[in-house]
Amino acid sequence: MQLVQLQSAKGRFERQGLGLAAISYDSEAILKDFTARKNVSYPLLSDPGSATIRAYDVLNQEATGFQVGMARPGYFFIDTKGVIREKFFETKFQERFSPNNVVGKLFPELAQEVSPPIEAPHLRLTTEQSDRTAFPGTRVALTLEVQLPADMHVYAPGVQGYKPIQLVIDSEPGIGLSPAVYPQAKILYLPAIKERVPVFEGTFRIVQDFTVSSAAEFSNSLGTSGKTAAIKGTVSYQACDKKICYLPSTVPVEWQVQIFPLDRQRVPNEIQHK
Repeated sequence: MQLVQLQSAKGRFERQGLGLAAISYDSEAILKDFTARKNVSYPLLSDPGSATIRAYDVLNQEATGFQVGMARPGYFFIDTKGVIREKFFETKFQERFSPNNVVGKLFPELAQEVSPPIEAPHLRLTTEQSDRTAFPGTRVALTLEVQLPADMHVYAPGVQGYKPIQLVIDSEPGIGLSPAVYPQAKILYLPAIKERVPVFEGTFRIVQDFTVSSAAEFSNSLGTSGKTAAIKGTVSYQACDKKICYLPSTVPVEWQVQIFPLDRQRVPNEIQHK
């Protein structure tokens, strides 16, 4: 499904001047069949001996049977000089970043699937997500954009003696959460008490990835039409200006993602891996 998701995100890559190509241990015949069935319009490169896959050190060492020679799913971002600038791979070969997640990692300002803003005490929150749909093994990014008025700040994680802003996502069956990622804090000097504290000001984003379970039990629970997962959580913080630290606040937040089962359709028997 990764190649299909990449086709859906193709326009977003191209608008940033990025070309796309995918490489696989599959034969040209298999790739031609897949391209026709899934309407893939970017190049699919055949590496039946896995020479290129080995050269990039992404051979799936766990593969057995007809899957021997396949690569671990992931992405390389290569510049015009052939230098690898970024790579996005998971430890488990069943899991992979969604293409839209990769776009967001490369260009954080390119938010997708933005929900209406939430007006909270002393700030505004906007929930964003890289994808509205996912499949078992897909890694999706959830983003919380925080907008503070001028001269207002919230404390960053790691602060001592103050309540930092914190995004906490509730556990959900079949959803594996990665740690939340906060931006670089600014050190603010408070002359009244002669302290330096880490804070966030202006507009900033908190990002937390989740991975849809690839376990057989969860995949089988999706049936043929999939299901909608509501991912809920809270944002707690204490906003302050130059004179006042206001009472701490907690605001509920929610994202929804439609999880579909994997496509199990195989290519014609005569061109399958043996």
